[in-house]
Amino acid sequence: MKNMMFIAATSLLAQTAFAHTQFSGSELTPIYADLSQLKKASVPVLFADEKSQMGYTVATSDMLNRLSASAHHDGRCGNFEALTKIPSDITEVKKDFQAVQKQQEKNLSYERMFRNLNTTVDAKIADAVSELNSNNIKETVTWLSSYQSRYNRGTNPNQHVQDFYNKLKAQTANLPYITVDMVAHVKTPQKSVRVSIKGSERPNEIIVLGGHLDSISGWGFGNAKAPGADDNASGSSSLYEAFRVLITKGQPQRTVEFMWYAGEESGLLGSAEIAESYKTERKAVVAVLQLDMTMFPGNGAGKIASMTDFTSPWLRDYLNSINSAYIHAEILEDQCGYGCSDHASWFRRGYPALMPTEARFNSMFQSIHTERDVITPESSFEHALIFSKIALIMAMDLGNSTLREPRF
Repeated sequence: MKNMMFIAATSLLAQTAFAHTQFSGSELTPIYADLSQLKKASVPVLFADEKSQMGYTVATSDMLNRLSASAHHDGRCGNFEALTKIPSDITEVKKDFQAVQKQQEKNLSYERMFRNLNTTVDAKIADAVSELNSNNIKETVTWLSSYQSRYNRGTNPNQHVQDFYNKLKAQTANLPYITVDMVAHVKTPQKSVRVSIKGSERPNEIIVLGGHLDSISGWGFGNAKAPGADDNASGSSSLYEAFRVLITKGQPQRTVEFMWYAGEESGLLGSAEIAESYKTERKAVVAVLQLDMTMFPGNGAGKIASMTDFTSPWLRDYLNSINSAYIHAEILEDQCGYGCSDHASWFRRGYPALMPTEARFNSMFQSIHTERDVITPESSFEHALIFSKIALIMAMDLGNSTLREPRF
């Protein structure tokens, strides 16, 4: 009976949504979203899960605009994940939310039992970190933000993707253990870029380092100017600088994959499909890093934020440990709700995830999702360099160890 009521409610909302949007050409989008943001934006919730603080609904473009606007008002991104299809019944939704609850319960078990990581400085890693250069990050941010837009549904959503792919392909042409590919998606014509550095000893164990390559202006208005310098040319560029140094250091023991995702701004489109495919294929992803917005020191120089919700306390402890050993930044804790960036795609599917970012959410750069998201006098590429260090250290340290999240 509950399933029938769920299907009826979904159908009714979908019919109402269609009636509301049929003249604007909008499509309906099933989403999982941060529950508090759904309520704040007055978006009808078809199923709410208070434990995970997630909600499910079928949204019109108007609803998504309200949700995105509300989240942006709080200094966040959209806070939702667009699903590839409408769930068949309430059981499917409950199962997904219960999986998140299981992750959260595992987090609590870790916090009660562990928290004693200690990283010893490795001279090779320290030397590699010293090779990172903030001027390179500035150069890449300048290049990526020079495109009119990197919007995933724009007229030419893959121009920057193809250009970036070509750049990566040329850099790795003489490294036979590295593959570069563009990943096609169901929910967006835009592709993600993936670089896989095959592990020499444990290739089935994977470290994923990611950031989204797309940009947006407003909530997706065609080809409006969307330079996206901070959101997220900065995170993409911090990641790229770590990649530049890493490929000069030989083959890691574990596989290390760099991912520049498509369509994050429209509901984690690229990362959700990739994470789902990895789960289906039972790939052993040891750790996931997400870099989203890295060059605005909103809480002060040398101060970064670490998101504590929908992330792994093991990886947060690991971040604190490598920071003490190598980086010496000040790490502030914050929360951003479900779906604030691509790490949520991986966390929901059972993988340990980490989300450090430029500042606490109420102190982040306020011109994201506008044509004013450009390099400004307040942009700090030394600040962005902190995140290159995090990515490079994770690649070299986790990539050459047996360390992983404790099992419960």
